[in-house]
Amino acid sequence: MSKLTKTNFTVFQNKESGNIIKAWINDVPLEQQAKQQLINVAALPFIHKHVAVMPDCHWGMGATVGSVIPTLRAIIPAAVGVDLGCGMMAVKTSLTANDLPDNLKAMRSAIERAVPHGRSDNGGRNDRGSWGNVPRGVAAEWQHIEDAYKLIHEKHPKIAGRKGKGKTAEQLGTLGSGNHFIEVCLDQNNDVWIMLHSGSRGVGNRIGSYFIQLAKKDMEKWFINWLPDKDLSYFPEGTDNFADYTFAVKWAQDFARINREIMMENVIAAILQSDVPGFSTDGQVVNCHHNYVSLENHFGENVWVTRKGAVSAKQGEWGIIPGSMGAKSFIVVGKGNRDSFHSCSHGAGRVMSRTEAKKRFTVDQHKKATEGVECRKDAGVIDETPKAYKDIEKVMKAQRDLVDIRFTLKQVLCVKG
Repeated sequence: MSKLTKTNFTVFQNKESGNIIKAWINDVPLEQQAKQQLINVAALPFIHKHVAVMPDCHWGMGATVGSVIPTLRAIIPAAVGVDLGCGMMAVKTSLTANDLPDNLKAMRSAIERAVPHGRSDNGGRNDRGSWGNVPRGVAAEWQHIEDAYKLIHEKHPKIAGRKGKGKTAEQLGTLGSGNHFIEVCLDQNNDVWIMLHSGSRGVGNRIGSYFIQLAKKDMEKWFINWLPDKDLSYFPEGTDNFADYTFAVKWAQDFARINREIMMENVIAAILQSDVPGFSTDGQVVNCHHNYVSLENHFGENVWVTRKGAVSAKQGEWGIIPGSMGAKSFIVVGKGNRDSFHSCSHGAGRVMSRTEAKKRFTVDQHKKATEGVECRKDAGVIDETPKAYKDIEKVMKAQRDLVDIRFTLKQVLCVKG
């Protein structure tokens, strides 16, 4: 059924709808569960042209992580997900490898103090940020965003959750947990970069979860029962819930972008207080989402493009493709490939669940895999060990017609949530 085309993607099809899937997975494994999920998405009648699949794809809640789903006059909230606006930020500094101390433990501790991270049960500062973390440069913009959230909350008060959390500033400038991270890296020229990965935190999760359930209720109300998966419930354009959802998602994406900017400023301040010379950050700066939806024009139509674990890669557009702990990461420039809807992968992609990784790998194996990186080397991060992810080199090779690599980064320090 599948064949490799000259343009480096594999094609397969949903037989019932006729919609096809173009997957950049050459020499990268695609699990059967993820493939079936993609076929289910391709069953939808409002898919525009085809579904695009990135080489880091793997099964996810609602839709495959690493998929690009273009839809006409409809959006699938579960495909967009709950980590709304999650993405990457990277800043090139004037520091070089020679400017860094031999031992980076004190620098890691300084960064960990500057950016709340982790879960509330780990005894640390965890996920409590504060208005004191807001740099003056974004304070005015943040006030506008807080005012916009009040509009969402007034119309959909259940978004605040059972505990009635209506405020959002408490998690501003916080990293979170799981695969979110802060890194200090060296590029191929031995220049120092600061890179981080996070999104819209708890409030984005509440917004995403709330509207996913609302879409399912709408399907029941309209007697739409032909969906191959209830997680593919959707909002048609023109409905009140569609308008409210797009407004709330745009809000969460702005929250995520500003959250990354605030954390980056706090990380830079922490490093400046470490044992390094004074430095500037006037070099390359990249800030991009990889879990989001946007209205774009493709193949002559205005469509809603859901990138669930994928990065926009328009012609000349800068992006970030991180590897796992201990692996390489890449600063890239898009080639504007129309078949991928101007997209590329958002990382390496998992090859196993977190539960399986914890069972399969030991702390000693993790220590060996992250040798040379100042990072946590305990049982609490085994699920993030490099072998739990796909080979980033194969992932990059599979998408060579989507992006050009400009900088290759190697971590020397990693803070995990």
